[in-house]
Amino acid sequence: MAKTIQIQRTGGPEVMQLVDLPVGEPGPGEVRLRHHACGLNFIDVYQRTGMYPFPLPLGMGNEAAGVVEAVGAGVTHLKAGDRVAYAGGGPGAYCEARVIKAMLVCRLPEAISFETGAAMMLKGMTVQYLLKRTLPQGGLQPGDHILWHAAAGGVGLIACQWARSLGYQLIGTAGSDDKCRLAQDNGAAFVINYRRENIVERVKAITGGKGVKVVYDSVGKDTFEASLDCLRPLGLLASFGSASGPVAPFSPAILAAKGSLYLTRPTLFTHAATRESTQSMADDLFSVVASGAVKIRIDQRYPLAQAAQAHRDLEARQTTGSTVLLP
Repeated sequence: MAKTIQIQRTGGPEVMQLVDLPVGEPGPGEVRLRHHACGLNFIDVYQRTGMYPFPLPLGMGNEAAGVVEAVGAGVTHLKAGDRVAYAGGGPGAYCEARVIKAMLVCRLPEAISFETGAAMMLKGMTVQYLLKRTLPQGGLQPGDHILWHAAAGGVGLIACQWARSLGYQLIGTAGSDDKCRLAQDNGAAFVINYRRENIVERVKAITGGKGVKVVYDSVGKDTFEASLDCLRPLGLLASFGSASGPVAPFSPAILAAKGSLYLTRPTLFTHAATRESTQSMADDLFSVVASGAVKIRIDQRYPLAQAAQAHRDLEARQTTGSTVLLP
């Protein structure tokens, strides 16, 4: 049995309950893990509220780190006792132990702690596929300006550092002066407090009126129009989240009118659909973290039983950096 956060219905944080569930043995292609830390992400909120629908009852959480307890038939890249971390595989990571598909699980280097592993897999591999695989026409070159919304969050702080290491001039938005300073301290070349500054005007001023080649937007409804208006002709809007709610339906003619713009709605799980791609993305993340170019900032820690409070704080935008739940 393992203590697990589960929902019987969709709704607010109060629907999450701590229950005891059987873990079972791993089948072919699976492993059983004992978690040491679990990561918190906004996708967890989308799943809890039903914005991303799943059959109920549903375990919560999409990333964690721990130790392999047992491996099923056909698993060759892992063995009992390995330190590991993962992202994906379906909700269910908020627990003491679980069985999961082995293809998603990566060995965690000794130099990286369980808490760091749990805090960085989904967020860090999201930044990896965005900065390395989700690129505008002609790609990005050192010196290029990019716009990143929610720059002081868990994904944003990783992006600020990684973009700086690649030579990009990241313009980060955040909702307070403290959060703007945090983003700048982590590598943002420019910051915009969206509560008192006009994002489009500031971006145009920073870029000499040109706009940016690409906007990475996890906010959704509240920033969509501004994101489009910050792009130069043929620019790309990568809309990878909906923290403020989903973008309303719109006519594709808007993209033409604003300069033959490109729009994509990518997901990590499309990019990490195979064992090879998952390992490649994780290796890139492990390398940049081990080098010190990217440091994973964990600003909040909650006991597993307080997952509901962690969700309340996340939705109220009271968190910075990454958050972990401790079984």
